[in-house]
Amino acid sequence: MAETKRRQLRVLPGLVAEDFQHPSDVKATAALRSVPGFDKALSKVMEYGLERVYYLENVASNVRVTDKMFPRMHRALRWGCKILDVDEPEMYVTVDPVPKAFTYGNTRPFIVFTSGLIDMLDDEERFFVIGHELGRIKADHVLYTLVAENIAAIVEIIGQATLGIGALLGQGLVFALYEWQRKAELTCDRAGLLCVQDFEPCVRAFMKLAGGARSLFGEMDRDEFMRQIRTYEEADTSNLNKAYKVLLTLQRTHPFSIERAAELETWHASGEFERLLNRGRESQ
Repeated sequence: MAETKRRQLRVLPGLVAEDFQHPSDVKATAALRSVPGFDKALSKVMEYGLERVYYLENVASNVRVTDKMFPRMHRALRWGCKILDVDEPEMYVTVDPVPKAFTYGNTRPFIVFTSGLIDMLDDEERFFVIGHELGRIKADHVLYTLVAENIAAIVEIIGQATLGIGALLGQGLVFALYEWQRKAELTCDRAGLLCVQDFEPCVRAFMKLAGGARSLFGEMDRDEFMRQIRTYEEADTSNLNKAYKVLLTLQRTHPFSIERAAELETWHASGEFERLLNRGRESQ
């Protein structure tokens, strides 16, 4: 985190989720709440205690990040919590070659990094992802994420309880949850940028997530990646391409890395990011 310290990170006291929430996230959340069966799905999550099950499994099988265990990651976690004004959650590392990070738990949230993601990213890029996950907590996304991760089982439970009618309604809930998850990611990316306070680690993280073979990291080119983003955006001039993009993402829980990079670049350049940082400077 040496580079982070030299950049003198700004703390953002009084920050609220609405300050950085992506408008598509706001719309998707409202649409999700209007879907029949959503309230019942939430009640099933609480009824069956899925949060407790995940927490116990996590404590039993993974390694917790502390000031003595993976101290660099712990320092990044503490910085992220200070910047976003979030209570420090527990964070763990699990052995899994698939590069990903996730947050579980509504009343007692915890973050998990896979070993594959840690090996892929440098310290600054990991800090961006830690900020991204803290953004889930800040924006109260965690309960909805828990529902999304268990939606297949929940729909089956609802269907059995209502002689199959609930399962039919549940398909609308499944697609609404996918849409919400994709839009929520854009809000969390903004939180990650607010933590690392430099767009370049964010771009590098997206590059690696899109095509990050470790042996080829040194040959990746940032400008080429940004040109690829422009190519993807320019495809929207065709209505058929727009339709294909919808179909390609319909059942995805995350937007494509290129889409995320483009959305974050737009927000970074809009002036809103700088405005929030300047507000942090004025408070110091």
